[in-house]
Amino acid sequence: MRLEKFSERLPFQAPLCPDNLFGHLIATAVPGVEEWRDGVYRRTLRLPDGFGIAALQPFPDHIACTVELSDPRDLASALDLCRFLLDLDTDPSSVDDALSADPLLAPLISTAPGRRVPRTVDGAEFAIRAVLGQQVSTKAARTHAARLVSRHGTPVGDLHLFPLDFDPADLAMPESRRRTMSALLEALQSGLDLSPHADRAVAREWLASLPGFGPWTVESIAMRSLGDPDAFLPTDLGIRLAAKALGLPSTPAALVRRAEAWRPWRAYAVQHLWATGDHEVNRIPA
Repeated sequence: MRLEKFSERLPFQAPLCPDNLFGHLIATAVPGVEEWRDGVYRRTLRLPDGFGIAALQPFPDHIACTVELSDPRDLASALDLCRFLLDLDTDPSSVDDALSADPLLAPLISTAPGRRVPRTVDGAEFAIRAVLGQQVSTKAARTHAARLVSRHGTPVGDLHLFPLDFDPADLAMPESRRRTMSALLEALQSGLDLSPHADRAVAREWLASLPGFGPWTVESIAMRSLGDPDAFLPTDLGIRLAAKALGLPSTPAALVRRAEAWRPWRAYAVQHLWATGDHEVNRIPA
């Protein structure tokens, strides 16, 4: 497949903290679909008129973006996806000012202003990956996803598109999670919209009705696929540990009550809380 290359500078409103943004994408990258090479994050794109590969590199005042496209008509769509992936259209001052009003969050904001929410270029792909990652480590989730790609992925250049149609019976996972995956695939085929422009309330309600979809999975998809700036994960272990260490309530119900003051930016508070932990998602590899 011949791909035509285009290079662009993606501007953003400063500040921008790239650590957790690129760190998360790199740490959870699916082999064959994504890669980190020589300071550049690359991944495949599924586009309206074809396919492509995006290469993204952070600089202090812009993101260097190179896209290789099977159809040049997809340039604008590809650039929009890259901007959404890196949350480049957020006004960081509005977010940071609001969260800094909480004296327990303020030191985190001042240490790393301009944190963004790492998102996705394909909502359906992320939902499938979320199910693959249920109750397993980041490494195990990547392994499951890589096996799926090696069997069913569509080649694009030197990478592959993540498959959205496959038989869950082929997956090496418990039967209960195969049923969860089957329900998700059926919902996606029946019209479940997990794009940035989807009706978030409808998507949440549909996801919550599926077997095996608890609040953590639903809110993760809302944050990463739907781009909901207020998505919140009070049951997440990392969030609860960070909250306890900071003197915030650590039980989910009490944390939800305290987090009312963080609305409508709770997804950004999640990033700051996660970043207090020593995990590879919080840093860009040297």
